[in-house]
Amino acid sequence: MDGLRSVDQLIELDWRHIRNEIHSKCPCGSCVSDEAHFWLNGYVNKQKCRIWSEANPQVYVETPLHLEKLTVWCALWAGGILLQKR
Repeated sequence: MDGLRSVDQLIELDWRHIRNEIHSKCPCGSCVSDEAHFWLNGYVNKQKCRIWSEANPQVYVETPLHLEKLTVWCALWAGGILLQKR
C-alpha cells in the first residue's frame, strides 16, 4: 500500500509543478487544458450499451478488463504548450 501512496504523491507533485510553471510564466494565469484517453487497440468505451444476439440472448463478447491506453494531458497558454503523457 505504501507504493500506491508514493505514486499518488508523485502525480500530485507533478500537477503542482505544472501549475506553478504556468503561473510563473503567465502572470494573468490564463490557461486552457484538456485530457484524452487513447486505447491502443482501437476500442471505444461505450458504457451502458449492450448488443444482444437475436438468436441467443445469452451470447456476449468478452473484452479485457484493463485495456492498454495512453492518456495525454495538454495545456495551451500565451507562452506555448505544455504536454504530459501517462
